[in-house]
Amino acid sequence: MQNENPILELKNVSKRYPGVVALNNVSLSIKTGEVHALIGENGAGKSTLVKCCSGAIKPSEGKITLNNEEFTDLTPELSEKKGLAVIYQEFNLINELSVAENVFLGRAIRKNGVFLDMKAMVEETRKIFEQLHIKINPNEVVKNLTVGYQQMVEIAKALSLDAKIIFMDEPSASLTTTEVQDLFRVVEKLKKTGVTIIYISHRLEEVFQLCDRITVLRDGESIETLNVKETNQRKLIELMVGREFTETFPPKTKSITDEVVLDVKNLSGNGVNDISFQVKKGEILGFGGLIGAGRTEMAELLFGVESYEKGNILLNQKKLITKNPEVVINQGVAYVSEDRKQKGALLDIDIRENIAISILKKISRFSIVDEKKEDLLAKQYMDQLSIKAPSFKQKVKNLSGGNQQKVVLGKCLSPKPDLIILDEPTRGIDVGAKYEIYKLIIEMVEQGKGVILISSEMEELMGISDRILVLSGGKITGELMREEFSQEKILEYASLNLGE
Repeated sequence: MQNENPILELKNVSKRYPGVVALNNVSLSIKTGEVHALIGENGAGKSTLVKCCSGAIKPSEGKITLNNEEFTDLTPELSEKKGLAVIYQEFNLINELSVAENVFLGRAIRKNGVFLDMKAMVEETRKIFEQLHIKINPNEVVKNLTVGYQQMVEIAKALSLDAKIIFMDEPSASLTTTEVQDLFRVVEKLKKTGVTIIYISHRLEEVFQLCDRITVLRDGESIETLNVKETNQRKLIELMVGREFTETFPPKTKSITDEVVLDVKNLSGNGVNDISFQVKKGEILGFGGLIGAGRTEMAELLFGVESYEKGNILLNQKKLITKNPEVVINQGVAYVSEDRKQKGALLDIDIRENIAISILKKISRFSIVDEKKEDLLAKQYMDQLSIKAPSFKQKVKNLSGGNQQKVVLGKCLSPKPDLIILDEPTRGIDVGAKYEIYKLIIEMVEQGKGVILISSEMEELMGISDRILVLSGGKITGELMREEFSQEKILEYASLNLGE
């Protein structure tokens, strides 16, 4: 139900902060009823643009037109009233409340303006889900829903506001393959009813599958708007990074040694069942499998987050003591969690403190941190990891996703580990930052370290691993050498052992 009339326009919109230009003279036109992709590297200005449109921040210059009404200063209440809604990557739901209560959160239907009318809220919520052909019980408590269904509750909230423009910020980042397809089906249905979707994603394959047009942002500027049918992934990557992009994965020069850094024998516990494998120095061992296969659970056992029931773990031919993560770190193992915001970076402190936190005892005397050593350490890893920030005193929460992930890597590398476990290390990171992370991983193994790479992205798993083990139901169901890699084989092994 797309037409040529613009429902949303930005004209010469800029947003400046002290020392930073987040948006620079951006002009953009979104057609009614289209699915319009907004792409760019972390720090390109996507989030700032969304906040300007939603009224969360005020542009320094420029005008925003919503349904032919021009504004220089929107508020969240006004943008909502004009039919604009935002679904953020991190959901704005209250887990202990029901679906219907979340859909009408802050604007409950009341009888006579006083008493909550739960029956009416449940009925209105049910109508929205029927419209979307989604089977969700409005009385169900939100915490009992899958992530995919929680996403649908956010969409229902937007539709209950009669939203005509919906921004979706990385909507598929935490969804399973089936849930992504459900999301696509709902987006297509919304499009047919005339709802306009602005779809923000790092996953370019989704953009080509779902969207009509694409706008590329880079360094706070609008670079180009293209029809999906008239471009390709290579062209988009070059527009995003501002240079010709000749390779997705960096070359690896040094070979794997015969020396074993990690030897796991008959490990069980935390959902993992009798797994055995080795990691050699200089090797990137990939772990594939579906969500819930046991990959993260295995990493938690190796890092001492959870206790194992039986088995044996040797690090450099010595028994690995997994009493707790601190003990494991001191023996030479690092772990980058899949959730960098909750379990990786300490967002409210600066880069320097993050990088030094794993080795505070080593750079302290009589429990007092040697600030000169701390500064030198921060400078070293900012240079080595190419962390883009005004200084090491910058708070991590103010960095782009890619730079936050580099800080997490710095924190893990500062104790100089022999084994690094990377769980979804590039989730939510743009293609340019991904390439830099891959370079860092290859540098690690070329220094003789061993790396365990857990990834749900097939291209990444096959592109950087030397060998792949596939888990299903907590068991290893297949092993592939590099010359055997194929998506079909990985999926075949990932589907074995299910339901046992």
